[in-house]
Amino acid sequence: MTHTGAGLDLFRGDIPIYTLTFAKGLSPTELLYRMGADPDTLALRDPAEVYGHFGESVNDEDEPVVVTGVDGAWAWAWELSGEHGLDERIVSAVSRGTEAVVLYHNEKPMHWFKYAVDGDVVVDFNTLDSVRPTGLDPSRLDAFMHPLGLIPEEAERGTDSVLCLAENAFGLRVTPAEDGEARWSGSLLPLSALSRPMPVPVPGQG
Repeated sequence: MTHTGAGLDLFRGDIPIYTLTFAKGLSPTELLYRMGADPDTLALRDPAEVYGHFGESVNDEDEPVVVTGVDGAWAWAWELSGEHGLDERIVSAVSRGTEAVVLYHNEKPMHWFKYAVDGDVVVDFNTLDSVRPTGLDPSRLDAFMHPLGLIPEEAERGTDSVLCLAENAFGLRVTPAEDGEARWSGSLLPLSALSRPMPVPVPGQG
């Protein structure tokens, strides 16, 4: 396996579970709003302040704490626990009028990949057993997937092929915050709240 950049090397380390949601052309706060963030929790915080403010709730799977950033044309949101980004209602909202990519990993090990355009999932697969892409156009990314071994019925579990796919096909990367560097963070409302109106963005946080 090869990849053109090292933009997601952070997630090749010892991180047992994560969900990353990327949206092209959005600001971090617009991404958080579309994901259903609780507006009362949104603030600029440095890495130490995130853990100081949220405490043990950084491990809450029902209302995940999310930190954000922008690298190149893509905003990203990293759920420190939980997997809200995989929910198709969130994927649809995040990708409306643009493109979105969601990457999920757990310690089974399993990788899950979703690519959506303007509210619709185009390519969707996971590596729990073997790759079986679904979506509106499941072969859209074959030219990037096949060289990485992401071939239906042939992919092995536990590789970082999905990270390579995200880097090669979309140029995705996540640059960790420097000490003292403030970025937008907050917590997401529980998925059960998605049946109610989405929260109103806080003025001046676009």
